[in-house]
Amino acid sequence: MALLASSVLAMTSSAFAAGVTPERLLNADKEPQNWLMNHRTYDAQRYSPLDKINKSNVKSLKLAYAVAIGGTSANENLESTPLAEDGYLYVVDQWSVVYKIDGRSGDMGRIVWRMDPGQEKLLAVNRGAALWGNFVISVANYPARVIATDKETGKVAWETNMGDGQPDLALTAAPLPVKDKIVIGAAGGDRGVRDFIAALDGATGKLLWRKYTVPAPGEPGSETWKDNNNAWQTGGAAMWVTGSYDVATNQVLWGTGNPAPMFNPVYRPGDNLYTNSLISWDPDTGKMNWYHQYVPGDMWDYDAAGTHILIDGQIAGQPHKLVTHSARNGFFYAFERTNGQTLLAKPYMEAINWTKGIDQKTGLPIDYDPKKDIQVYSGLQNQTMTDRTKKLCPSHEGGNNYWSASFSQRTRLLYIPSRPTCNEMTMTPDQLRNPTTGSMLGGGIRMLERTESEIVVADRSRARSRTGCAPPIRTSAPR
Repeated sequence: MALLASSVLAMTSSAFAAGVTPERLLNADKEPQNWLMNHRTYDAQRYSPLDKINKSNVKSLKLAYAVAIGGTSANENLESTPLAEDGYLYVVDQWSVVYKIDGRSGDMGRIVWRMDPGQEKLLAVNRGAALWGNFVISVANYPARVIATDKETGKVAWETNMGDGQPDLALTAAPLPVKDKIVIGAAGGDRGVRDFIAALDGATGKLLWRKYTVPAPGEPGSETWKDNNNAWQTGGAAMWVTGSYDVATNQVLWGTGNPAPMFNPVYRPGDNLYTNSLISWDPDTGKMNWYHQYVPGDMWDYDAAGTHILIDGQIAGQPHKLVTHSARNGFFYAFERTNGQTLLAKPYMEAINWTKGIDQKTGLPIDYDPKKDIQVYSGLQNQTMTDRTKKLCPSHEGGNNYWSASFSQRTRLLYIPSRPTCNEMTMTPDQLRNPTTGSMLGGGIRMLERTESEIVVADRSRARSRTGCAPPIRTSAPR
């Protein structure tokens, strides 16, 4: 009996050790061989201390092996960040199929199991999964679902339908595990979805709370939707890139996307809260702590859904707990993450024409006028009913899109994959919904100019750029 008890104890300890506990996620930086969550660590720095690949040997890299995934349709995209735990990889294809791949040998990859949620082969994208306990937590669409798969067997443990009656609702961002909860952000805003952030119980999948990012009439912020079209019902504010989590203050920091219709502010006059915003949420209750809106009344698809990186650093010689963001509008921002106070806003792109600059105290464009329902900003690029075509810099695809920036703890520099492009846009206010894609555009787009992509390297108090080798990345996937 003693031997049996010892065996059971050993098995229990082994099973517990194999689980990705909240403690392991809190200390993910102490496992340099692993990549346990979408941004590797809660601060979203995407920094790896591994240094086996360096400047002296990178030219000698060659393919060790390849594993085919997807393969059911032409021109499939792959935007999923693979997770790595002790030699096993967990990756999701475009159709939300989750793969566990054994890569321990180093010279081959063996698919251990695949979990197919049966998603329809419609326009879709999936940016990854999460590890929590002994589950791989993933999202799928048509209908929008959150699914927990047993990490060892590949069997579905629970599945939660996140549908709320919106036919175009989608989930594209990787889930964010926080303590005993799984936090997710909704997408599909470009197709006229009123988006939300929600938390589920990690063990059972039970929905614990759901908060919409576009307020309903009577809720705080609803006064910024000044139209008579009920635009709030299809208002957007999608959350299509995974947020970050500040452990010390217990707040989830997550960016939101553009308002919809995308390019027609005449249909939805006002600032359109809480689109294009950085929002701090209490993960226990879903309470909004504070927010900052980057581009009120956006008419150019300048989402703020991209990565928000947490850095403990200095500005003007003073220590700060920062949350930083390389915005699609071409500016790099730093805020005090305890309260959202603007500390810094500097351009990281050379060609910016939509505004004359950013107010360093408020973080708002210096030409923002709170008295106007339709913003003019610099006046160089905003379309009017009589002058509908203008050149926009950065282009509607933004200076930095869904691919994440990173911060190096070694160099103390922030690295921003960017697209120094401009394009010409024409407002067509009568076209609210594209008949082929379902996108609520409210405007036609014609590309005027395209240049090479570049990597921007910026420190916390200034920004500079240099030509890099990052290839252009397709940005037309659903958000």
